[in-house]
Amino acid sequence: MTDVEGATPAPPAIKAVPVRHPGRWVAAGVIAVLVAMMVNSFFTNSAYQWSLIRHYAFTAPIFHGIEVTIELTAAAMAIGVVGGTLLAVMRLSPNPVVSTASWFYIWAFRGTPVLVQILLWFNLSSLFPHLSLGVPFGPTFVTVKFNSVVSALTAGILALGLNEAAYMAEIVRAGILSVDSGQSEAASALGMGRGLIMRRIVLPQAMRVIIPPTGNETISMLKTSSLVSAIAVAELLQETQSIIYRTYAPIPMLIMASLWYLAMTSVLTVGQYYLERHFGRGTVFGQPDNTLPRRLWRSIRYIRPRPDEPAQPSTLSEHQ
Repeated sequence: MTDVEGATPAPPAIKAVPVRHPGRWVAAGVIAVLVAMMVNSFFTNSAYQWSLIRHYAFTAPIFHGIEVTIELTAAAMAIGVVGGTLLAVMRLSPNPVVSTASWFYIWAFRGTPVLVQILLWFNLSSLFPHLSLGVPFGPTFVTVKFNSVVSALTAGILALGLNEAAYMAEIVRAGILSVDSGQSEAASALGMGRGLIMRRIVLPQAMRVIIPPTGNETISMLKTSSLVSAIAVAELLQETQSIIYRTYAPIPMLIMASLWYLAMTSVLTVGQYYLERHFGRGTVFGQPDNTLPRRLWRSIRYIRPRPDEPAQPSTLSEHQ
């Protein structure tokens, strides 16, 4: 047997003691008190008028407002995504005229408030009373009234969609630039054209960068659509205001509208979660963990570590 009498004895195992975090407990206590106060207010304050909310929450005008809100969001985002993709490709074009035109569009639409743009589209008939189809600077073949083509709903969709295209252009451009340029060069060496490279190589890989902010923009668009109430489009907020004028109960009706907006945005959030998982397959970032129970559990674990967790052995003692 080998003589180990002269060997240095191994040091004793280190007993890890969890670090106390009193600040976490204070923060959790403050939040718990605020939540308890809010819940108590919901049940004891009669000014909320929950019975009135239940009475109007599922009426035909509210459902019509929800339908128009979803229609506005879907149409505006479709215009925004298509237009934003086109603007992003134009912005990255080597042609200086095309690139400058894209930059000017983005500068103009991002630099003015969306409410101003909605009002401009709604009142554009004062500038162009008629729309004509014909030869530029030549004879016209068809002439129609502007208001007969661009209604209030159409004006709202155009304003929201064209404004969104400016923001989507920057999102898509960031996604395109995130793809390694070597892949485009390799595809070009194989004889693929610029358009084919963009469709087959660049955009599919850029989607994992584009999808998260696009989902955020869609949720934002759902709420921004309430601005078209300024031009009397009968979306959710406009229908809610009509009920307010009849009931003289602004707070309950606005709470009702907020609950409907929360329900719709929650559905969109779930859809975004699964889209991110789909386009992020094969990457660590493609498996987001956004479920509410797991978030709550992680919050509890963050406040107080489990006492039965085994202590991590010291690196020094392992090597010795």
